Amino acid sequence: MATEGMHSSGLSTPVTRQLEAAFNKIEVTGAHKQILALVLIGCLFDSFEQNTIGVAGPLLRQHWGLSGADIGLLNTITFASAAIGRLMSGILGDRYGRRVMLTFNLLLFSLGSAACALAPSFATLCIARAVVGFGVGGEISTAVTMLSEFCSAKFRGTAAGLVNVGAGGFGNFLAPAFGLMIFMTFPGENSWRWLFAVLAIPALLTVFYRRYVPETPRFLASRGRYDDANKVLSTLASGSLRPRNLVVQPYLSAEPAAASDAKGSWTELFKAPYLGRIIPVSIAILMSYGAQLSVLTLMPVIFVSMGYTLQGSLLYAMIIQSGSVVGAIAASTFGYYLPRKLVLTVGAALACVAAISIVYLGGNIYMVLLLGAVFQFFVMLLNTSIWIYTPELFPTRIRAFGVAFVLATGSAAGSFVPTISGVLFDRYGMVGVFALAAAMYAVFVACIQMGPETYGRSMEDITQPASTETEVARAAGEAVKA
Repeated sequence: MATEGMHSSGLSTPVTRQLEAAFNKIEVTGAHKQILALVLIGCLFDSFEQNTIGVAGPLLRQHWGLSGADIGLLNTITFASAAIGRLMSGILGDRYGRRVMLTFNLLLFSLGSAACALAPSFATLCIARAVVGFGVGGEISTAVTMLSEFCSAKFRGTAAGLVNVGAGGFGNFLAPAFGLMIFMTFPGENSWRWLFAVLAIPALLTVFYRRYVPETPRFLASRGRYDDANKVLSTLASGSLRPRNLVVQPYLSAEPAAASDAKGSWTELFKAPYLGRIIPVSIAILMSYGAQLSVLTLMPVIFVSMGYTLQGSLLYAMIIQSGSVVGAIAASTFGYYLPRKLVLTVGAALACVAAISIVYLGGNIYMVLLLGAVFQFFVMLLNTSIWIYTPELFPTRIRAFGVAFVLATGSAAGSFVPTISGVLFDRYGMVGVFALAAAMYAVFVACIQMGPETYGRSMEDITQPASTETEVARAAGEAVKA
């Protein structure tokens, strides 16, 4: 894209070169793994929460006489509020930091889950789902942004991708088993309430987020807080989030004035060159999320309509979701080795083929399970790769909002596509659901071709490569001279 070259190189500033040199020198330590574990625990519960309507859908239909469209409406409300929550979290995250929003969003999501458990009516449940959506939406986008900012160019794709291994991969896979466990432990017409109640547990994890997960060095440096950034970098290098007798190394030594150009406004996202990136990627994620959430929401209902019990339906849904785990792991691995657009293009084309195969070949339960698992593999491959790709499209000053905007578009898809799918299911059965999914992935393939490639590029300016050995040596020399 010609307009990309009109913007100054992020690698032209001393602080950026020093940051890249520091991340390359530190690589991946035990501190990175501790941060990743703390983030993934919260995201795992987030994923369980996103699956609850699909898991509890058959019981809700019995309890309140809901239709497939009503079940879709619950997701509509959840994901519409998630879209708003992500946007607000992105704006505030770029202003006040990623760490603050991570804690706040997890607490909000937990309070919403408790409200769902106590809902006396369908209308009240709808309101509670809106609260859940605000929290879930903001936390996921903040987590993706944070992990990409804690790592070097070599590892950032894998780090961001691992969020979806825990959330979309194992989360989607274990959600039916989690629901089945709750229903067996607390049988009866109110078992769905216990499902929501148990998911309020993540409120306890806010203590860990506040105490142990630091602010990202990239955000601190963008604000001219070099002493704080050096402390976090030194903590990462020490291998522990609670090091004893920490010696702070002067990884960054630029003058505070150098940070003046790093301040930005969220409105910058809608100007060149970022507008040309965000539009096609947002449309692509809308297609991918819409297809995935439709299937997640309606799969247990589909199996029940085929004559299987609720327990059997949840077991079959879990088998299909096994493809999600493998897909998320594959995407995290590809994030280390392969260009982003290649993975996204091939994955979307094959997801389209898998959806069409279910329509034409899903004549018995065995083929539905096999093809469904293949479909979920490509679905999670795409969604994880989008999470890897998106943080690399924007510089630190607007990254949280950029990531939030793209993921909010995905949440917006969840706010209306499952409702459409519910109507199609009521009229045409499983064929209508997967035919819509196939069409959406075909649109994905076309849109992703319009975005730039970011693999191996600087997070501050994708027209420039990430630090080479020459850049690392030069930045180290600058730090010594300073």
